[in-house]
Amino acid sequence: MSWFAVLAHHASRTPAKPICVYGGEAITYAEMAARSVALAGGLHRRGIGAGDVVGLLSYNCGEFLETIFAANYLGAIAMPINWRLAAMEVRYILEHSGARALVCDASLVDLAHEATDASEGLLVKACIGPVDLEGWISLAELRAAAQPAPRVPASGDDVHRLMYTSGTTGRPKGVMLTHANLAWKNQAHIVELGVTGADVGLACGPMYHVGALDLTTTTMIAAGATTIIHRGFVASDVVDEIERSRVTTVWLAPAMVNAIMGLDDIEQRDLSSVRLVIGGGEKMPIPLIDRLRRTFPSAWFADAYGLTETVSGDTFLDKGSTVTKLGSVGRPCLYLELDIWDEQGAPLGPGERGEVVLRGPKVFKGYWRDPAATDAAFAGGWFHTGDIGLRDGDGYLFIVDRLKDMILSGGENIAGSEVERVLYEHAAVLEAAVVGRHDDRWGEVPVAFVVVRPDRTATSDELIEHCSAQLARFKVPKQVTFVDALPRNPSGKVLKRELRDRV
Repeated sequence: MSWFAVLAHHASRTPAKPICVYGGEAITYAEMAARSVALAGGLHRRGIGAGDVVGLLSYNCGEFLETIFAANYLGAIAMPINWRLAAMEVRYILEHSGARALVCDASLVDLAHEATDASEGLLVKACIGPVDLEGWISLAELRAAAQPAPRVPASGDDVHRLMYTSGTTGRPKGVMLTHANLAWKNQAHIVELGVTGADVGLACGPMYHVGALDLTTTTMIAAGATTIIHRGFVASDVVDEIERSRVTTVWLAPAMVNAIMGLDDIEQRDLSSVRLVIGGGEKMPIPLIDRLRRTFPSAWFADAYGLTETVSGDTFLDKGSTVTKLGSVGRPCLYLELDIWDEQGAPLGPGERGEVVLRGPKVFKGYWRDPAATDAAFAGGWFHTGDIGLRDGDGYLFIVDRLKDMILSGGENIAGSEVERVLYEHAAVLEAAVVGRHDDRWGEVPVAFVVVRPDRTATSDELIEHCSAQLARFKVPKQVTFVDALPRNPSGKVLKRELRDRV
């Protein structure tokens, strides 16, 4: 079940085919296998072995994949880390995980050095690129000093990767993704999305997140396809790449779609090679979906729902239902069961709102060193997502809101996404988020944060009047605050906790 075995398989069948292209350099499956084995040998010589955690603090690059393969070759656990974090947050993750090694991008070495300054001698610290810092070694030196290391077989239940959740409350939790979780996910997505070795994927979101790593890259690799890797997301570069390389598949969070749609010449660009745009990260407004479908004329927009804990992509909106079920995130993929439960854990029927719960072999095994959180997450034998949804009579899932984002006003539940949908329909609104504000009379009342389109203007009264025409009075925002941008986590989800702190 080892992830490295997938690389070895394709390296033996199609050795000259590129597994990825980064910065104009193609790395073949055979070359990736050789580099990974060499890096594994270098890490092994430094004492890294089965069960050890190898941290990975890096922008997108070929070495990102190489490090994961090298760790898995040794039976070790790869751990991508969010490079947007502060040094103390990185330190917490390294310490909580018990990481034995850290592979770091040269541009992030100062952050990494600050995060590990109290761990001298405890970590193997390797830099992607040249490094002139005491206690650090370059990846090239590690490979060059390698000695043959035994390949460690992995069972399906062995942890392949740790992914620390971005944490909208409290400390982040380490999600244990097994080799079997990844294998079942890949098989399900290949079947669902029709991915083949002929596809060309584009990874332009951060690969420390399951969106770019698992909704694109690992699925491409499992199918023996090629992924073009961008160091980071730049909307104009994405469009240029699609035209130049005839990209067929890409994952885009709503904020990324917004940026692409905002390009001046987007209507004149040739995006006809794209057959699949995978959405997700948060509920995408229907007007934005409509525009995306017009801009990518040959693409199936597979709006998706998924979590880090399930290696992403639990439901997809099938191609035949993109119009008739617009706004839905589709039905469960292969090997996954989905249900809607009430607060007492009883299943709900079609049209009834409750918590989305999941079970199946792609669902994670638990939180690293946190049995209490694991037990709570799997209460009743199913994984509790914390998301509120409903299924229609055909089994299509509609995400309503996060449990903690539900606004309770005068005994009435208000789904922030419902108010946001109406705000998005106003011509001047680029982005919107609605949260609850304490109110002595009603308990909570809704308030809105709005980003206005650059070429438009709007007033608070105008937007409130717009909502009043379409929503019950208790759902209408009592205040509209205009902001330059909404705070988001790497998956594109709006950080409503930060917005609540502002009201």
